[in-house]
Amino acid sequence: MGVSDWVQEDPINRYDLPERLERPATEPLARAVPPLGPPLAQGPKVDPVALAQTAASAADSLKALCDAIAAFDHCELKKGARSTVFADGNPAARVMILGEAPGREEDQEGLPFVGPAGQLLDRMFEAIGLSRQSADPASALYITNVLPWRPPQNRDPLPEEIAMMRPFVERHIALINPDIIVAFGNIPCLALLNEKGIMRLRGTWTQALNKPVLPMTHPTYLLRTPAAKREAWADLLALKSRLQEIRN
Repeated sequence: MGVSDWVQEDPINRYDLPERLERPATEPLARAVPPLGPPLAQGPKVDPVALAQTAASAADSLKALCDAIAAFDHCELKKGARSTVFADGNPAARVMILGEAPGREEDQEGLPFVGPAGQLLDRMFEAIGLSRQSADPASALYITNVLPWRPPQNRDPLPEEIAMMRPFVERHIALINPDIIVAFGNIPCLALLNEKGIMRLRGTWTQALNKPVLPMTHPTYLLRTPAAKREAWADLLALKSRLQEIRN
């Protein structure tokens, strides 16, 4: 408005003003805010391994075990998976194959080993007279994985994921009661034998859960490294020979 100075009608003697102005008495801000309620009580810490052990031990059939795994909500992998991949093949089979985890094709179809690695697996075992489609236990296969849910981007399962699913794996083996377990890759060896290093372990018979275990290189590795198929064939022949010994 063009006004730069404000002049009052009566002059003010600022020497007469008190040196310190009195502030109105107010309650401190902290007192004006109503006190919060008591802190929220922390719930008991969840032990997913203990919960898995309880759920697995209560499963008295394959159907009950499948339902228990599907209802287990403490593994983060389940949230990103499309399917709970349980198993395939003949439950009466003498040979149980334990893989690592589902891939993209397995997650889509809900069955283990149905992608390129699964097709190679079928050809490998058909070469020694074994098939997941066989109704005869002597020539049948039963196939499952350590983890029933696909890890993101097909990454390796984490140690805590393996630990919480191990009770289900052990119960699965107890219900199937196979003569021989084939451990495909590092993750099954870690779950059953608490060891890694499949190139060192492969082809060497060992024991887990009172069952003979034969570690083998995973079919996915064989697809990437065709030269390793020679060693895989030797492992298959060792498996065939062991089955004949058990049969006799």
